[in-house]
Amino acid sequence: MIVDERMITFINALDHGYTPFLEELQKKARAEGVPIIRREMQSFLKVFLDIQKPEKILEVGAAVGFSSIFMAVYGKKNCRITTIENYPKRILAARENIQRSGYQDQITLLEGDAMEVLQTLADPFDFIFMDAAKGQYIHFLPEIIRLMHPGSVLVSDNVLQDGDLIESHYVVERRNRTIYKRMRAYLRALKDDPRLDTSIVPLGDGISISVMKE
Repeated sequence: MIVDERMITFINALDHGYTPFLEELQKKARAEGVPIIRREMQSFLKVFLDIQKPEKILEVGAAVGFSSIFMAVYGKKNCRITTIENYPKRILAARENIQRSGYQDQITLLEGDAMEVLQTLADPFDFIFMDAAKGQYIHFLPEIIRLMHPGSVLVSDNVLQDGDLIESHYVVERRNRTIYKRMRAYLRALKDDPRLDTSIVPLGDGISISVMKE
């Protein structure tokens, strides 16, 4: 936990909730242990979409389709969303949920390893949401930047690893050290890239917001 839990509870208690379909899908995902974007991230994303109004959206990491459906609901009318997922069981669930949501004409689910799929994409996106395996963010970054244009925004979720990122390498559990090293490298790459302006925000489990400069 990187923000006081009582503060998060208070902030989330002010939330009015979302559509019945999204609330049902969120409840089911959490009951089954499927990671979806946290409540405070949902609130941020809803406001962000209203500000930026992206027409073309790319999501890396569909899981069961919650966030892509969320972006279709609260994004610009008729925006186009491309989402990538590699895990067969989640692909089946995502396809079913997208169909049930009624946004199947706006959301395109691409199956396969994200690196391989990213390399097949050519046209740039207005908004890219990174929410896949955290240890792979640094490997995806060159392809992600290739798919951005001036003014494009990249939001990366879960970048602070419940606060582990500020700990000594030796304090972090051995099984998490590779992700620890790669995420620190990812954040450094974002901050050091002269093409990007990046802010790291302690929201949820930490997010980074990167804008491609003009």
